[in-house]
Amino acid sequence: MDEGPGSVSDVLERLAVVRLVCVLTVSDAGDAERACRALLAGGLTAVEITFRTAAAGEAIRRVADIDGLLVGAGTVLGPEQLSSAVESGARFAVAPGTNDAVVKEAARAGVPFVPGVATPSEIEHARALGCRVLKVFPASLVGGPAFVKAVSAAYPDVRFVPTGGIGPDNLSDYLALPSVLACGGSWVCEPALLRDGRFDEIERRAREAAGQVAQAVPA
Repeated sequence: MDEGPGSVSDVLERLAVVRLVCVLTVSDAGDAERACRALLAGGLTAVEITFRTAAAGEAIRRVADIDGLLVGAGTVLGPEQLSSAVESGARFAVAPGTNDAVVKEAARAGVPFVPGVATPSEIEHARALGCRVLKVFPASLVGGPAFVKAVSAAYPDVRFVPTGGIGPDNLSDYLALPSVLACGGSWVCEPALLRDGRFDEIERRAREAAGQVAQAVPA
């Protein structure tokens, strides 16, 4: 199990170093473990397992024991899911929107929570709740890197985690923005690869993505 420091700032600092969080949706916890080992073999060390299936809690529990892997929970829509994720071993949580109750529960639990935003008004609401790391979702549909760059000028105290429509063709464009803490992406572990047992391809894509991250330098 990853035994690194557990404070909110420690986890966020690690995400800032990792810079790419692989978003993983699984129906089988065993597949999650095999996929995460393939990610590590390819050089990626952070994963977000979404609460879109009943297997999420067990999957998080299984992969939280993998040495060197930073494990988070995604699509966390309520306080109960947040509590389940933390009990399973998640070190951070992410959501597509901003739910005040989840923000409060995460603060109580001392777990980094990255709520989702898609407009300046939503950014201001999340800021008012004390959040300074926000997920831009769905990033490609709300304006892509140009949107993130524009709102960054208005909210210089906020860091962003763009997610949605990110892949090898535009990852570097997002990572070039100083306000981007990290990106979230599902292309490395897309469901079809899991369904077909293509863990070799997951490792190959992970290695390719890790190379992009290594070469990305904020402008």
